[in-house]
Amino acid sequence: METAEQVNWKVEGMDCANCALSISSYLKKQGMQEVKVNPVTGEVLFARNGSKIADEQLKKGIHDLGYTVVASGTAPATHAKKGINKFLRRLLLCLPFTLVLMLHMLPVHWHWLMNPWVQLAICLPVYIIGMQFFGRSALKGLSAGIANMNVLIALGATAAFLYSLAGTVFNLGPAYLFYETTANIITLVFLGNYLEEISIASTQRALNKLARQQQVMANMIAFDDQQQEIIFPLPNDQLKEGDLILIKSGEQVPADCKILWGEATVNEAIITGESAPLFKVAKERLIGGSLLTDGTVKAQVTAAASHSVLANIIDLVKKAQGDKPPVQELADKISAIFVPIVLGIAVLTFAINYFALHAVAPALLRSVAVLVIACPCAMGLATPAAIAVGLGRAARKGILFRNAKSLEAFKTIRHIVFDKTGTLTTGRFSIQSFSITDATLSEEAFQQLAYSLEKFSNHPIAQCISAAWKTTRLIRWQNVEEIKGLGVKAITKEGDVYMAGSYKIATGMTTDDTHNVYLVKNDRLLGWIDVKDEVRPEAKEVVAYFNARGVQTTLLSGDSIAKSQLLADTVGIQRVLAEQTPEQKLAVISRLNQTSPVAMVGDGINDAPAMAKATIGISMSDASQLAMQTADVVLMNHGLQKLPEALGIGKHTLITIRQNLFWAFIYNIIAIPFAAVGWFVPAAAALIMGLSDIVLVINSVRLFVKKVV
Repeated sequence: METAEQVNWKVEGMDCANCALSISSYLKKQGMQEVKVNPVTGEVLFARNGSKIADEQLKKGIHDLGYTVVASGTAPATHAKKGINKFLRRLLLCLPFTLVLMLHMLPVHWHWLMNPWVQLAICLPVYIIGMQFFGRSALKGLSAGIANMNVLIALGATAAFLYSLAGTVFNLGPAYLFYETTANIITLVFLGNYLEEISIASTQRALNKLARQQQVMANMIAFDDQQQEIIFPLPNDQLKEGDLILIKSGEQVPADCKILWGEATVNEAIITGESAPLFKVAKERLIGGSLLTDGTVKAQVTAAASHSVLANIIDLVKKAQGDKPPVQELADKISAIFVPIVLGIAVLTFAINYFALHAVAPALLRSVAVLVIACPCAMGLATPAAIAVGLGRAARKGILFRNAKSLEAFKTIRHIVFDKTGTLTTGRFSIQSFSITDATLSEEAFQQLAYSLEKFSNHPIAQCISAAWKTTRLIRWQNVEEIKGLGVKAITKEGDVYMAGSYKIATGMTTDDTHNVYLVKNDRLLGWIDVKDEVRPEAKEVVAYFNARGVQTTLLSGDSIAKSQLLADTVGIQRVLAEQTPEQKLAVISRLNQTSPVAMVGDGINDAPAMAKATIGISMSDASQLAMQTADVVLMNHGLQKLPEALGIGKHTLITIRQNLFWAFIYNIIAIPFAAVGWFVPAAAALIMGLSDIVLVINSVRLFVKKVV
């Protein structure tokens, strides 16, 4: 089965949720699937799914709607010189003309300003600038079958302008002159858009910080014809897998790599959220974007910049930001029909006021105020702004949400199921106890023998023993081999056969099969060793956090009942289901899901089916690739301690979305009737409309500092 090609574009020109709907509708009409458009970030993601339509044709279609594709893939938009903000530029052009028009409203009489033709000349540049933006956007939106926010602005400003123009041409008097209304609407909406864009930019600061970490210069190592090293700088996005690089103290790691020479202290806070420095030596891996705080290393690139851990994190967050939780679906439906409804209300406002007041001017002003004050932007911005902040804060803390639905799903979780090994435990072993059954063997000799055998095995238990009992007094073997599934076998030059391994090598020498490692010499049992899996130091605290909040905790493990129960008692888990196969784990989660929404925390391949079935699947960053791909949430290094914060961020992001939607709906429900009865003049309506979005953004930005745990 052919995999759908995933496309990620950066699009400029979106200034409201209806803009996103326009682009989304166009792409879907062209046969694109899984379309996600985020008006906050400008990210447009979709899947081609076999479509033969060329990129250039799609980009032209988006351009015809009034928007511009400025970058493809994960690459940032590149500009020779960063220009002034488009809204600020238009605001500065319009503001002088608008201020001059407002002079005639001061107590001082400016007789020359009372001339309607002078007012027309002053207003015309503002109207032209406004229509170049709002008018073109409105027409292109309507051509795509979407009435966007700019339709209301363009209609409101045009109605006031044409009414004033008619009064000027036919010399109907000052009562027909509302040029300042036209100029005020356009200028104040540009001001509101500019303030909104500044506010929204702050919601992206965490993701922008990650993106900046991705773009650095690297010191690449090459060799001349004399095989002498040459160091030359180049952008890290040109590095390929296998390239050699030099990283010095104070420099940023330019790409995921493995240390070949040297040692260094590394700060991986940008990736993991942990500020504590880590000491790295040869053969250990460095994550691109982390900081070398001390030391110098030579390393080999293991992944190009576009496939690095950091790039994948950024891509994951961008995709999640473009996603919409179910709570947004009602707001989207209302936004799609909002503009036609407002147009109908504006016409009705004009008709009722005209027949009630028997005057065209106040009726027109009130209908224009209705057009201008209505704000579908607020409803469209409510969710993306909150999600951008929530996901940004989570990413900064090393918590990666694969989709926005997971944020909302956290509110329902009343049951958390934990895997054992690698989740509640570290997956690293330590020696618990040992016993020597041969009276002729001293403790030191027993440990020397165990080390001399186990150092030849890569098994985690063998590595644990060789690390604990490492000695320089190594026994020299004539021959040594590792027998998979059995253990290590070694022969001395005298012909004695020694073995270290599972109970299989000690069968017939003892009936006790409960130990991890047995040591045997010439079919005679020398002793045994027991190891234990280290419990994560934060596990008890995390489980206690959920127990205290009435969230049920369950241990679901494939390990023995005795070991699982011991761990559960140690960390405080309420219920134990042990000796479960992957199929049985899946069945357990299916059964629990029928009672209440369940979060499954796991790390292994055997956990992947259960994680996929759970309401939310949660994985550690050091988990198997399949587990990470299945998970809805990925917790970076030292991840278990981040679980309560992940839950808190999810819940509080949803609370913020609901608050935003409430204020957006209430704003329109209150503001439109007030405008219809004449409580707001169009200029005031334009200012209030712009400020409404800023209120929602400020409420969303609170998530950066809000206590969530």
